[in-house]
Amino acid sequence: MEISAAGRLVVRISAADVGKRVSVRRLDETGGTQQNFTDTVGVLTSWDDGVLMITRRDGERVRIPESALVAGKVVPAEPARRRGPAASYEELARITARGWRPVESERLGEWELRAASGFTRRANSVLPLGDPGLPLDEALTAVRRWYGDRGLPAYIQTATGATGTQEALCAELEARGWTREVTAELWIGALAPVADRETSGVVLSRDADADWLARYQRKGVSEVALRVLRSGPSVWFATVPGEDAPAAIGRCVVDGRWAGFAAVEVDPSQRRRGLASTVMAALARRALDEGASAAWLQVESDNAGARALYDGMGFAAHHAYHHYREPDVSGEAR
Repeated sequence: MEISAAGRLVVRISAADVGKRVSVRRLDETGGTQQNFTDTVGVLTSWDDGVLMITRRDGERVRIPESALVAGKVVPAEPARRRGPAASYEELARITARGWRPVESERLGEWELRAASGFTRRANSVLPLGDPGLPLDEALTAVRRWYGDRGLPAYIQTATGATGTQEALCAELEARGWTREVTAELWIGALAPVADRETSGVVLSRDADADWLARYQRKGVSEVALRVLRSGPSVWFATVPGEDAPAAIGRCVVDGRWAGFAAVEVDPSQRRRGLASTVMAALARRALDEGASAAWLQVESDNAGARALYDGMGFAAHHAYHHYREPDVSGEAR
């Protein structure tokens, strides 16, 4: 917190700091006789009518009355990372998008509208990396029309928690009735430590064959889904053979210095045997051979087992990402 020369906490932020990362301390009015304080760090997304709105790293929005402020200051846009390669949000957003391509896409200014017959939100959502070239309300109308023409709900994928992410856009969408349905995180790490593990028994292939698909959690995969799974600059599929279906599978896409891991799945009866890390190690070695040095993956916020595994392999969260769904015509979220 900011402390004056006299040793007092002071507020050194104003409405002019909207869009910046701030740290504030506010009075927590619990009704007791003792004063309690709460600290909040995030992006100041608005300061209107005596109320601050701060978006935290995970996308949670905190409403703070101006009268409750005790101290506040602008802080660096992004803290030093504990580990992992340096990367900007925009670089990672473009890399991850190239590793999971839609069947159909169209540009709206610097937004990309993506569709793949509803197979995964990532392939059926807008990726907004800049100016749509229209006022926001007009852009959102165009987005809804485009997805409506394809019989799909409109989703917009946004991010929070890193330099260049979209806290302000999240706030604008929520103000217009768009509903956040899914929140996950993108983690990054060095690739070499992932490869430095046991890899025996893993079979690598350029295609997702019937055995691989038998373990994949999304059953009844269509031809459209296969096109998405096979998309990317250099895609590899890993399989650990089992009796009726593979004991474990995984997917990796290599794109320059980056290797992206996905669909790492293990037979429930075979868990806690290190098969997930074995699959990732085999894929990582292949990616190293192709010149990659950094790794990324996506993990849902409530998947404690996966988060513990990836933490142990040297990954750390870079930013959170969210999928916002359009409101229905009456203004109620659907």
